[in-house]
Amino acid sequence: MKNFIFISPILVLACALWGCTQGPPASGESPSAANDAALNVGQSGVQDDVSQQNILQIAAGSKDHSTLVTAVKAAGLVDVLANAGPFTVFAPTNEAFGKLPKETLDGLLKPENKDALSDILEYHVYVGVIKTDQMRDGQKLNQVNLKNVVVNVNEGKITLNAGTNIIASIPASNGIIHVVDGVLLPPEK
Repeated sequence: MKNFIFISPILVLACALWGCTQGPPASGESPSAANDAALNVGQSGVQDDVSQQNILQIAAGSKDHSTLVTAVKAAGLVDVLANAGPFTVFAPTNEAFGKLPKETLDGLLKPENKDALSDILEYHVYVGVIKTDQMRDGQKLNQVNLKNVVVNVNEGKITLNAGTNIIASIPASNGIIHVVDGVLLPPEK
């Protein structure tokens, strides 16, 4: 009887571990499924059908933000934007990234330029939630990279650094996304 009591927990543990292993990936897995799998690590992999999506999940589901998601992955910031936050993210659209010279964007996405890309992306993130009705003309927002973005409000229209417009706002479980029509470039050090 003692042997049975001792072996039972070991047997239960072995079955539990065996059930947690993943089989090989399906041979017909699409590239988008593989791409989605790259976003499902750490806290970014926690999903349910009830909760509001986080900032990264919203961006990944937007056809207008695929360049931003590619940049976030290249900079290794996936888990940062999936964290509990709260964050305010100024999210440039694909069209906004298209305003940059192609060689600049291509260069930033190279592994050797990860630090420069991270600096630019961190310049788009504010710790805390700031809604558009809380923004004031001349307000300085100290971004994650410790550089300031200046808010300009003129007749209800909000621009950042006197040139990038906020065109939409989307609430997320870990903050808010303000969709912007330009890429914010941090000032030189």
